[in-house]
Amino acid sequence: MHTYLFVDGLEVVARSDNRMAGLAPGQLLRPGGPLYPTDTPRHVEVAAQQQPEPGPDRLTVRIQLRGGTVIWSDLMYPGPDGRVVEEVRFSLEQYVGEIERAYAVSEGC
Repeated sequence: MHTYLFVDGLEVVARSDNRMAGLAPGQLLRPGGPLYPTDTPRHVEVAAQQQPEPGPDRLTVRIQLRGGTVIWSDLMYPGPDGRVVEEVRFSLEQYVGEIERAYAVSEGC
């Protein structure tokens, strides 16, 4: 099982590199896990190469908390209008709520 990461209705991993698959929900979504933001920016592996076979390549995202905003940067995927998305911002409350919701769903599988 792997995690799908959606931003504005677009699956970030597949749009960034279609050879990749998101890491396991228990790895990414666990309470206090790597997707939880901190004041200190850090690079987080969110996906690993699966095609044409599992390999060493990884997809990383820079995650940082700034006030009440979670920022993902160092991205590079085509947005809905075809322009490259390099950074996205989320409300902290909504972001953490969605991680917790997704984790609870994954635990029930």
